[in-house]
Amino acid sequence: MIFDADSHVMEVEDWLRGYADPDMREQLGPLGLEKAGKDAANLLASLPELWERQRNGWRAPGALDPGVRSRVLDALGIDAQLVFPTFALGQFARSRDLNVRYGGTRALNRAMAEFCAMDKRLLAVGYLPLDEPGRAVEELDAALGLGVSAVWVPSEAPGSFSPAHVDLEPVWARLGEAGVPFVLHVGGGKLLPREFHENGRPRPADWLGGGENLRGKDFPVLHHSPERFLACLVLDGVFHRHPQLRGAAIELGASWVPGMLRNLDHAHRSFSKFEPLLQELELQPSDYIRRQVRFTPFPFEDTAWLIEQCGPELFMFSTDYPHPEGGRRPFEKFGDALAGFDDAVRDQFFWRNGAGHFGLT
Repeated sequence: MIFDADSHVMEVEDWLRGYADPDMREQLGPLGLEKAGKDAANLLASLPELWERQRNGWRAPGALDPGVRSRVLDALGIDAQLVFPTFALGQFARSRDLNVRYGGTRALNRAMAEFCAMDKRLLAVGYLPLDEPGRAVEELDAALGLGVSAVWVPSEAPGSFSPAHVDLEPVWARLGEAGVPFVLHVGGGKLLPREFHENGRPRPADWLGGGENLRGKDFPVLHHSPERFLACLVLDGVFHRHPQLRGAAIELGASWVPGMLRNLDHAHRSFSKFEPLLQELELQPSDYIRRQVRFTPFPFEDTAWLIEQCGPELFMFSTDYPHPEGGRRPFEKFGDALAGFDDAVRDQFFWRNGAGHFGLT
């Protein structure tokens, strides 16, 4: 069985505004993209071959048509798939007006829930800014009422305080009680600051030939924001106080995970004599990660090495459909990487780690 921990809808210009409250519609910024590839029905003649030839955003089958997406899952043998937005956060998530930020959140969560409603294999990922804890709880309750399967939170500090701040305890408690994981995702934190790209030479295109995605210098530091976030939740005791809370780092790579596990334990061993919150931890910090967090490697990373270093329980399969970052042949790529492991380990990676974490088993 296959659990796909990362896929996306491909929004068009007016998609999000159609789900917003009337007084919010004009306040949401433009998507800023051409209305391209809205109808992919003419591409459905041969879905497995289209995976190879047309896995390119709006033209991909099921990019914004859930009925077609169901046929994609049929063709590719996917039993469950997390579904994230692609561009819609840009319409509201960085607004200085918190009314816009939370109004856009409500609209997006409605949109994601509706996209996934017709097929139980499609698992809606909602969104939740943490900047104003009281409103965060209100929007979380609304998102849970819509039936989202996960909640994407930004991995940067929410304003002038930590994600482990006492005012956010109700958020983590509600997520734990509901059995709905939070997720971190690329785009939810800062990449390499622009100044480090200013080297006096022409700036290269990104790895997909455009201007908006990763470059070589971005990749080695992609984990900085999510690693800080998770370290705070572990060392400030959020996972300890909320043992049912689950989280995941999606499309952020995983080569950094072995070092993080070791550094968390080093921090506990070296500083717990002086820090009361560290003294309260009943497990090793790395054990909270093992119990409560999962990660998706990129297909070009050494997944076999990651499993050898950390064990088989931490990592999940993902396609990033219909984005090209997931690689042209993720099933085969990850299958080859796990060829040296037994069936139980392969089943963990492709199914049980994700399905169990997101409440399907």
